[in-house]
Amino acid sequence: MSDFTTYREGSLHAALKARYAVLTVGARVEAAVDGFVVDVAGDDELVEIQTGSFGSAGRKLERLVETHRVVLVHPIAVEKWLIRVDADGAVVRRGRSPKRGTAFDLFEELVHIPALLAHPNFRIELALTSEEEIRGPVAEGVRRRYPRDWTRLDRRLVEVVETRRIDTPADLAALLPAGLTDPFTTADLVAATGRTRRLAGRAAYCLEHTGALARVARRGRFIEYVRP
Repeated sequence: MSDFTTYREGSLHAALKARYAVLTVGARVEAAVDGFVVDVAGDDELVEIQTGSFGSAGRKLERLVETHRVVLVHPIAVEKWLIRVDADGAVVRRGRSPKRGTAFDLFEELVHIPALLAHPNFRIELALTSEEEIRGPVAEGVRRRYPRDWTRLDRRLVEVVETRRIDTPADLAALLPAGLTDPFTTADLVAATGRTRRLAGRAAYCLEHTGALARVARRGRFIEYVRP
């Protein structure tokens, strides 16, 4: 039987943890620091890997940056392969996903902790990845809000295509699409990125919250923003 059905720690998280353990000077994996367990503790910096919601890590990060330099590593899949397995874990289909992530997708999660980016001890490293997403049948008796015949079992790292550092609000503003001119609205962001209104709204919130955008006027029902 394949091991697709027996994962505990996510494979993507484990692979990134191993990668940063190699890259970090004096690395200690799963180290106890100030009452928290940190993915990788180095001589000069703590590395926390967050493959999902930033909201669950907010309190931990806020406490750690008080006395330590912290980098939050967040993977975004710029290429994804979808692998379907059956109940025994055997692969039944593999294909490339039409969805391609970009660095702009950081705002989906950053909305939970935008103020941290202004802290001198905090930075983000985006790992733009090629990944495999393993999907299998929904277990019998499991009820879901949006019914479907599959569930995501795991994410596996194929390679890190590129990394991008976000140290300051100015770095965050650099995630805005090229050619976007001031002033602009969230509707302009949607048109320029092809992303949802929700994501555009989250981007505007994060950028304004960190001082990378300022409100100047209204255009109909939309707020106009400029980069200071």
